[in-house]
Formats: sequence, structure tokens, C-alpha cells
Amino acid sequence: MNDDMMIAQPVIEADGLDLRPLRISDAGLIGMYAADERVAKMTTSIPHPLPPGTTQAFIARAMAPNPHEVIWAMDSSRVGGAELKGIISLKRIDTAQSEIGYWVAPAWWNASVASAAVTALVQANPLADRSIFGSVFQDNPASARVLTKNGFEYVGDAETYSVARAATVATWTYIRKLD
Repeated sequence: MNDDMMIAQPVIEADGLDLRPLRISDAGLIGMYAADERVAKMTTSIPHPLPPGTTQAFIARAMAPNPHEVIWAMDSSRVGGAELKGIISLKRIDTAQSEIGYWVAPAWWNASVASAAVTALVQANPLADRSIFGSVFQDNPASARVLTKNGFEYVGDAETYSVARAATVATWTYIRKLD
């Protein structure tokens, strides 16, 4: 893995939204949505309750040069929608391999927001990956459907720690080969 690689983070057009770099003005909406227990409990890293400063630190990390994880906002303002519906990211795990992660605010659950974002990010392949992994909690089958609808194949079960749940949670792991 080459952490010295500069990332020119593009804006990626998706169906009904754009994936764009985070900006400082996103703090209020990210904080509001991430503080929702329903969102936090479906992620590995968002604590619940959300401590002060967490959102600002997240945005600062996303805006830093040479990030280990490249993070986009799901923004539908181009089509008259909300400025921020969720977050999607690619975390470099090895040369030409990344792990995809995403969450959508509850107001847009079951509205194909995550599917549109994943489709666009995989098609754009901004990190020039040969494969992308995804892992979802087994009690979140909707998130698993997003991956399988986008050509990800199931590779096995695992476990990972969820900060919000303060527990190890069973996961399903998927891969999408791009070459």
C-alpha cells in the first residue's frame, strides 16, 4: 500500500446525487445524523452518544492531505434535494484494494440512496482498485442488498467491534473484483 499517493478527490455524479468531498459546513448535518443511535449502531466506528468534537475531527481527517480513507458526502442539492444524505468512503487496505463503507440518514432509508452512491463509486473507481471489499452487520440485510445489487460477491462471515454497541458483531464480507 502506498500511503504517499496523493489523492485528487473527484466529485462523482450518481443517480440523483453527487459524491463530493466533505466541507466544514457539513458538520451540523453529519453531527445530527451520526448522533442518531440507529445510524451509529450500524457502523463500526461512530460512538453513541456522539462526544463533542467527534464530527469536527472526522471532517478534519477527511480533508487532510494523503488520507488513508477517502470520504465523500452524498449530496443531492444539484437536483433540488438535501445537501447531505449520508457518507460513503473507500479505505485503502493494500495495493489496488480498498474497503467501502457507507451510511445513510434514516430519512432516506429504502430510497436507493446507498445503492446509487455505491454504483457510482464503483464505476468511477477513483483509487484505481482491482478489488473492493465490503462488510456489513448481519442484522442489516438492507446494506448487504446494496452490495449484492452492485455485483459484490459473498466471501464469508466474520466479526468486528462496534463502538456504539460496545460489542463484537457478526458480519458478512463481500468482494467486488474490478479487473
